[in-house]
Amino acid sequence: MITKTHIIILAVVAILVIQAFSLYVFLGNPLICPCGYVKLFDASVRSSENSQHLLDWYSFSHVIYGFLLYFAGWVARKKFGWPLYVVFLLAVALSTGWELFENTHFALHRFQINTISFDYYGDSIVNSLMDTVCMMTGFWLAWILPVWAVIVIVIGLELLVGFITRDNLLLNIIMFTHPAKAILHWQAALSP
Repeated sequence: MITKTHIIILAVVAILVIQAFSLYVFLGNPLICPCGYVKLFDASVRSSENSQHLLDWYSFSHVIYGFLLYFAGWVARKKFGWPLYVVFLLAVALSTGWELFENTHFALHRFQINTISFDYYGDSIVNSLMDTVCMMTGFWLAWILPVWAVIVIVIGLELLVGFITRDNLLLNIIMFTHPAKAILHWQAALSP
């Protein structure tokens, strides 16, 4: 017997397959790092291997993104009466949409000229899929944890990643939408 849970899982898998297919066929992204191997975590921010392995410092931004999508979905659930699984599937679809947009020539060029990610040529497919998995993790953590815990985690992750890499979700949003030379110079001062 097929249950709602089975349908949700199949829908998520279908969205991830569409994401991988689109990245490979339409955007030409590599399946794995062009270096020929896959690491669990790549800690270098300014390297051609950034966003090529399973996880990296930007994975934490995707967890936070999952928190934000959960809370936006919470508002939609209250306003429109949508069930949680609908909000979750919309979050997965939005995350996939972002992953595809992030790997377009327009977005890549914007990252290269306005951020410290001058050596960024797009995500590998395994990294992009893990970014979506990180978003899903953040979404479900936001559902399970009290609001105060989510806020503490967001602040903690933003401060930790910002301290270590001089980049985080907030700085990424600022530099993508309204680049500031002062931020770019501060970020660039970090040793590679």
